[in-house]
Amino acid sequence: MFQPQKLSIALCALFLSLSAQAGKLSIVIDDFGYRPVEENKVLQMPAAISVAVLPNAPHAREMATKAHQGGHEVLIHLPMAPLSKQPLEKDTLTPEMSSEEIARIIRDATGKVPFAVGLNNHMGSKMTSSLPGMQKVMQVLNQYNYYFLDSMTIGNSQSIPASQGTHVKVLKRRVFLDDSQNEASIREQFTRAVKLAQRDGYAIAIGHPHPTTVRVLQQMLPSLPGDITLVRPSQLLNEPLHQGSGPSSQPAKPLPTKFHAPGVCKVSKPLPPVPQSRAVDLIIEHVSESKLIKQLGSLF
Repeated sequence: MFQPQKLSIALCALFLSLSAQAGKLSIVIDDFGYRPVEENKVLQMPAAISVAVLPNAPHAREMATKAHQGGHEVLIHLPMAPLSKQPLEKDTLTPEMSSEEIARIIRDATGKVPFAVGLNNHMGSKMTSSLPGMQKVMQVLNQYNYYFLDSMTIGNSQSIPASQGTHVKVLKRRVFLDDSQNEASIREQFTRAVKLAQRDGYAIAIGHPHPTTVRVLQQMLPSLPGDITLVRPSQLLNEPLHQGSGPSSQPAKPLPTKFHAPGVCKVSKPLPPVPQSRAVDLIIEHVSESKLIKQLGSLF
């Protein structure tokens, strides 16, 4: 006898299993607080798109509040010293700073960027490559409930070893969407982020509220592959950490495209047909034995 309830349970369980295997893509838009026109366009995108706000930007509080109200995750985009010689912004963290000064800057940034749940570095190749400097940062962040998203502006970032002995969780950027403001290049990097998420289970991409970047995201987000789920960075905190990428954008290793047909097993004796009711039972049996369903069952 056909049992629709059993079939519904089996299909729901199968859907959950497939969803758990989907690639997760997190997109963070940095430098919020200076371009309200373009930033408001970002806030019209799916709520899983996250924003990182510069604390001393003129529209920092306004844009952080609007982002939070729209369901977007908010990070503090904290200036950190680069290796290149250039004028430093106000309250830029440097390796030579005392723990007290770093604590003051982060405390002030927290007041200027409401609703933040994480922090990432603006520039920072000099600061993030300094183990003593980053240890001071992590010790201060340990007093907050923030995660640290390493923008990976330098390959030998010390964020991971610096976080040891603290409760601070570290994530790493995999792709910069808009090192170049060429539209074709941004599309290429967006596609690269998708392929990395499909291959490795998840990827974090960082972009900026430039008109070209906003336009590409508006065009490409609606056509994401069905096996890709947009997530906030905080939804990746329990994923195994990838090593991230350096400042340059290297193409992802191409996924295999050539299909090799499996061999055909010859059956010496025809198998009896499976009754419709038994087919449903078989689906339920196989799904119930899956690792995901067993883990879900342990929660109840």
